[in-house]
Amino acid sequence: MEIDPRRLRVLREVARRGGVMRAAEALHLTPSAVSQQLAQLEREVGLALIDRSQRSVSLTPAGRVLAGYADRVEEELTEARRELTRFTERLAGPVRIAAFPTVITHVLVPAMRALKERHPRIEPVIHEVYGQPALQELRLGAVDLLITEQDMSLPVLSQPSLSTRLLYVDEYRIVVPPGWTDPPSTIDELVRAPWIAGEPHQACGQALDRLAGLHGFEPRKTHVITEFGPTLALVAAGHGVAIVPALALLDVPEGEVRVSDLRDVGARRIDAVTRASRTRSGEPDPVLGVVIGAIEEATAELEASLRGRLAQV
Repeated sequence: MEIDPRRLRVLREVARRGGVMRAAEALHLTPSAVSQQLAQLEREVGLALIDRSQRSVSLTPAGRVLAGYADRVEEELTEARRELTRFTERLAGPVRIAAFPTVITHVLVPAMRALKERHPRIEPVIHEVYGQPALQELRLGAVDLLITEQDMSLPVLSQPSLSTRLLYVDEYRIVVPPGWTDPPSTIDELVRAPWIAGEPHQACGQALDRLAGLHGFEPRKTHVITEFGPTLALVAAGHGVAIVPALALLDVPEGEVRVSDLRDVGARRIDAVTRASRTRSGEPDPVLGVVIGAIEEATAELEASLRGRLAQV
């Protein structure tokens, strides 16, 4: 009995993602190609691996057993690739990174520049996705590294299958329209102000809700915006005030908004999250380790840039 390991990977994705369509998306194949690979695998093993008697695709008992072995094969191949890098002079290969816009612009782009100079054969592949969808992609193996944000008041993401490393603590600032002659000196002065709020699942949305709870007011959320660019544009146009992280202020033209001196707003944490190593050595993938190191260097250089920028806005 000859089993093609490439078809095992297809079966593994169908089992992990719960269907042919999602497996096809993850593997960058058409659904018909996935179905053909599964049919060929069934012919190779001489057993039905997919239960086609129901509307939704599910694995037969034999399919579940083989999918379990497919997981082990994938782990062994990952370990083999890690071991073989010891015999090469230069690290190489793709690293798939999920991140959000401010980190892509101000952290990943400088990190990629450094990687290109030092390790030109490493290929960072960036996917702009964040929140629960990004976490799901990491768990399923569609991305190798996830950059997350969350309010510092929340517990750190801690799961046995994941490894979390703090990259940066990004202080919040409250920004007001440039026409305000007297920027607020206390939170109480903003109780009745219109707010341009973030989504509740985003760090700035979490910060506003936390701040309102601490000071006992219900924020008047005039607008709810996901991205910092539109948020700052609305503030600049006089439509309200907002909480933004200092990192977002790197993109603001001088004088477009006013940054208050309030410093008790808190901060968000930016983390690098990877799947916990399941190899015999327990060591992280060396290519991924180099990429994380470059990202850490880029975040370390942010502080000086932010100090100079905040003095101008």
